[in-house]
Amino acid sequence: MSAKYRRPLLLVAGALLVTAVAVPLAVGSASAQGGPAGPAGPSVGATGAPGVQPRIVGGDEASLSDHPYAVYLTDADGNQYCGAVIVSASAVATAAHCAKAMAPADTRVVAGRQDKRTGDGVVLTVSKAWINPDFSDPAKGDDIAVLTVRGRLPYRPAKLADSGDRASYAAGTRATVLGWGRLSDGGARSDVLRSVDVPLVSDSACKADYDTYDPASMVCAGYPDGGKDACQGDSGGPLVVGNTLIGIVSFGDGCAKAGKPGVYTRVSAFSDTIAQQSQGRILG
Repeated sequence: MSAKYRRPLLLVAGALLVTAVAVPLAVGSASAQGGPAGPAGPSVGATGAPGVQPRIVGGDEASLSDHPYAVYLTDADGNQYCGAVIVSASAVATAAHCAKAMAPADTRVVAGRQDKRTGDGVVLTVSKAWINPDFSDPAKGDDIAVLTVRGRLPYRPAKLADSGDRASYAAGTRATVLGWGRLSDGGARSDVLRSVDVPLVSDSACKADYDTYDPASMVCAGYPDGGKDACQGDSGGPLVVGNTLIGIVSFGDGCAKAGKPGVYTRVSAFSDTIAQQSQGRILG
């Protein structure tokens, strides 16, 4: 199985940037949204195999009034390539493979904008990126990063799941994944925030689907028959139970495929580090 990141191809300074990361997930599907410039082509996973583009598959439009912590990342030209989640007034959490895809100076955090076609909310530059030093590939875990912004994020942050939050990770628990990624495998990108509810999958079942699955740093969610998942463009976005952040969209095999649930970074394994990295001084 070749893991696919749920993040699109990026056109940066006229050059095609292909990062070797697992395909990021998108809301409602198992891959991330398409590339920022023009029609999205296939992404390339860590093995070099063509990958699908992530998006939310099988979901519905979501409201930022319900999920004010949901944000997305763009390059300096405004092209969205990943999701993220507010964890403090000065920081967002995202996938490590999203943070590695773009230099901090070229990264923008867009918050309070439910519809990408509008000018709502705020657009903030990034002053610092902390990327888990143990990260090498989404399929190997540790896919977590924290971006510190210049200015203040004037929206409610998500609550972080911690090591004592076991009930939120019980198999069968219904969680919600959010994002602006593709609506179907190779399909159109969503202009609006979308969400889909998916049940958590047991560690043993996920290990049977992905031989690299690590229950200490990952969690799986999806239906046995597929149909609902994150997809390309959703990488780095939130998986929540209520308003508690339990996962970060990481990777999957395609989008919403039967027997291939989405794989997320297990937030409870990194909550102390996320909290520590998100307490930076607010810069003007």
